[in-house]
Amino acid sequence: MQPFPATPIAKLSGHGGIVHCLTYSASPSSYILTGCSDRTIRLYNPSKAPISSDISAAGIINKYNAHGYEVLSLAVAHTNDKFVSAGGDKTVFYWDVQTAQTIKRWSGHSGRINCCAFGGEDDSVAISGSFDGTVKIWDTKSSNYRPIMSLDEAKDSISDVALFDAEIIAGSVDGKVRSYDLRMGICNVDVIGHPVTSVDVSMKGTDVLVSSLDSTIRLMDRTNGQLLKAYRDEGFVNKELRVESILGMNDSVVVSGSDNGMVYAWDLLEGEVLHKFKHSEAREVKGKARLPEAQGKREVVGAVTFCPSRKEWASAGGDGNVIVWGMDS
Repeated sequence: MQPFPATPIAKLSGHGGIVHCLTYSASPSSYILTGCSDRTIRLYNPSKAPISSDISAAGIINKYNAHGYEVLSLAVAHTNDKFVSAGGDKTVFYWDVQTAQTIKRWSGHSGRINCCAFGGEDDSVAISGSFDGTVKIWDTKSSNYRPIMSLDEAKDSISDVALFDAEIIAGSVDGKVRSYDLRMGICNVDVIGHPVTSVDVSMKGTDVLVSSLDSTIRLMDRTNGQLLKAYRDEGFVNKELRVESILGMNDSVVVSGSDNGMVYAWDLLEGEVLHKFKHSEAREVKGKARLPEAQGKREVVGAVTFCPSRKEWASAGGDGNVIVWGMDS
């Protein structure tokens, strides 16, 4: 097994609430964008915010203020000059990174927007999934402010969306994962049986990682809906809050936050826990130490993200901080 980045190397602070979402910029992935319940989005340079620094908001490059409600999701364009954000406003915001101004604002959802993503050639569309149970597709190149398409098969809130080629994979609180093949006009449904909190597609597009509110993460075969592996641990808790799980390091590991402030890393093939981390203390937990009980939203680690170009990842939590984890230098 290749070495795992388990050393805290940066701390991004300054937010005044739960950090709900974070993402690395596109290659060379020098920056991290964060969205928070304090209604702000921040752009950080982690190399300017060493873990040892006690300067508040070290490494911050820019703030983006337009949201009137909490920010729940972010996605960065491949060109690094634009990003989309969404949250409690029921609106998708399309931003210019340099000017910190919104280029467009798309509204049409009737509930908060839990997730957003870019898709299509040259990020020609933005996708959003909402509490209203719909997935909507927006044209980033057009002056039309109405959605190109609205997908309304879900019977409950859309918690997350992922994209592969011309397919949209949507997880819902109704306990199902729906894959929409937009070219073929087909919708395939996998029944998980528990409210889904996040979805992530493998690099080849053959598998989908699904986290749900039964403290279990599942790797599903997208061709036949078969369960390939389940990831659990006696200390891993995800029963109440929206928690993200992701694939990383060329799809060799599964990393997930939890309701109780812990972050877990599993070996993808073996399903064994490789590492456990206490986010708020920026440390790895070794051995059979007694793990904390869930203490409500302040303890949650709801967002994790892998760096596309280095052995590095980041966790964000209810404490308002982001911890970046890397290799021993």
